[in-house]
Parts: sequence; structure tokens; C-alpha cells
Amino acid sequence: MRDLVERMLKSSGRRVDLSSPFVDAVLPDGSRLHVVIPDITREHWHVNIRKFIVKADSLDDLVRLGTLTKQAATFLEAAVASGLNVLVAGGTQAGKTTMLNCLAAAIPARERVVTCEEVFELKIPLRDVASMQCRQPSLEGTGEVPLRRLVKEALRMRPSRIIVGEVRQAESLDLLIALNSGLPGMCTIHANSAREAITKMCTLPLLAGENVGSRFVVPTVAGSIDIVVHAALERDGTRRVREIAAVPGRVEGDVVEIADLFVQRGGQLVRADGYPPHRERFERAGYDLPALLAQGAS
Repeated sequence: MRDLVERMLKSSGRRVDLSSPFVDAVLPDGSRLHVVIPDITREHWHVNIRKFIVKADSLDDLVRLGTLTKQAATFLEAAVASGLNVLVAGGTQAGKTTMLNCLAAAIPARERVVTCEEVFELKIPLRDVASMQCRQPSLEGTGEVPLRRLVKEALRMRPSRIIVGEVRQAESLDLLIALNSGLPGMCTIHANSAREAITKMCTLPLLAGENVGSRFVVPTVAGSIDIVVHAALERDGTRRVREIAAVPGRVEGDVVEIADLFVQRGGQLVRADGYPPHRERFERAGYDLPALLAQGAS
């Protein structure tokens, strides 16, 4: 097993040993590899391989698979093209990365996209894409490149748009600062609903340091995140979008307000009463927002 793992890690340049008992890497075919060894585990090496079967490259593909409706897909495509900031939320294996890839396919071809990930997973179907991944420390404990550093460096690479594979810790603060400066972007986050995703985005930046307080973070989240897409893995194994919410930018009692755009009713994703922010951006991109969100629109 040790020899097999070393062969699988050879192409990634990463290692697993007593000083670094965990490793996360990508195999040449795009599969995700995760290994944990004793004495972290009780006795055996635990090797997990997640194979990604590409079933969707665009939002239209997700409509065909039943993940979301045509109206919701058309709205999300317009929102991405108009430069709104999108947060994709969901649990493990809910299809967050696939959703992020499909949303990225709606980015105008002339834009330069910079991606930051733990390991390479995103496959952005654009010509001008700069992709970066984290690096584990060397045997001497030096040379580590965390996700937070990648987000900071991305801002120096003249991006038109920044995409972060997943925010888990203090890098959420750097992403919020980037989005709040007028740079469009997208990312994923583990959360059980759109509301919980926003709440988590209000708490993760506090890990960046004692000088970061909620009085700064909460209004920054309200002004930085525009759309939240919540996806879930159903019991029958299908992946569906359960809700799409907008963040109008208002804060009431340290709570960020959200407005439901699309919600699940009777197993179907239907239009709700909410309205997204930045109507002028849709108009500049050539979209008629009231027509996109009209009840009964196909």
C-alpha cells in the first residue's frame, strides 16, 4: 500500500510520512486522492479516491440533469455575466465544485480569471485562466503556501474575476476584501442552507486575528455577496439546487438580510418573491431582469 501511494503521489510532488500524516492530491486523471496513515489512524493506511465523472460543463447541462430549472439557470447565467458575486453552498458531495464549474462557463470569454484551490479541481472552460494551488511544507517545515496567500497573490495578477475553490478559514477575510473592492468572484462553502452560508461567512473571517471584529465583517459580507446557491445531495443520489437567495446588502441587528429568489416547493424549484441587488449591472450587460424573474417564465 505504501508503494502504491508513493506512485500515486509522484505526479503531484506531494508526500505523506510521519511528519505529514495527511495528504491531499489530484491524480493524473483528475481524481481526488486523500491518504491518512498511522499513528493518526489506529492500524491501517486509509486511502480515499474520489473519481469525478464529468456530466455537466454548463448550466444547460445541469438543467438536463434535473439539478435546477431552466428559469433558474437563465437567471444564474445572467447574474454571472453581469458580474455579481456568487457563493455556492452545500454539504459534502452536493455538487458544489460542479456547480462552480458550470457557473464559470457563463463568464464572458474576454475576462481573465484567477483561481485559488487547495488542489486543482476546477476546470474553467475559458482561454485566459491562471490556476494556483496550495503547497504543503517541506521536510524542514518551510515553503508552505496556504490558501490565504494565494488569494492575496491573485489580486496582483490583474484578474477580471477571482474564483476560490472553497473557503474554510481565514482566507474568507481576504476574499471578502477582494470582492468588496469591486472585483467579481465566486467560491464554495460547506453549509446546510443559504442562510447558514451567510452566517458562516460572517464568522470565518474572525479566525484571521483578534483585530478582526464582527462590526467590520457583517456589513462587508452584506456588501460583498450578491447571490447564494444552495445545492444538496438527495436521498436517491441525485443532486439538486434547493434554493437560490439574494443578499440585498442590508443589515438588521448584526444579521445580514437575505431574499429568496428560488425555493423548493413540492420537490420543484420555483420562483419566490425576492429580488437581487445591482439591477444596473444586469442592464449594462444587456439583460432584462424583470423578464428573467417573471412568474411562469420558462
